[in-house]
Amino acid sequence: MMPPRFGSRYLFCKGMRDDDGKLYLTEREPFRYQSFPDNRIHTVVEGDTWFNLAGRYFAPLERACGYWWVIADFQPEESFQIDPTISLQNGALIHIPPTRVITALLPTEMMRRQS
Repeated sequence: MMPPRFGSRYLFCKGMRDDDGKLYLTEREPFRYQSFPDNRIHTVVEGDTWFNLAGRYFAPLERACGYWWVIADFQPEESFQIDPTISLQNGALIHIPPTRVITALLPTEMMRRQS
């Protein structure tokens, strides 16, 4: 079974087999909020979605919009919105992690969780 690709929100899942040999992924452990000196706070305006916030804040990265789940997971209070294309609540404060979370910290976290 191929592991999830880097950048996938299923990066921290494990591939398992049940008693019948059927493959499945374990529950996804969210990437939690962490206090970094270069975190940003975005005030939601009409039309903002997880998807377009990732595209805006992670623009230097290839397929930046695909990292929407990093922003959604990064909120200090758990967010229950799963669809990255639905508009967020106007005026909500969204915590944005630094781009280095994706380029440096996510691979490190993935290796830590696999050991």
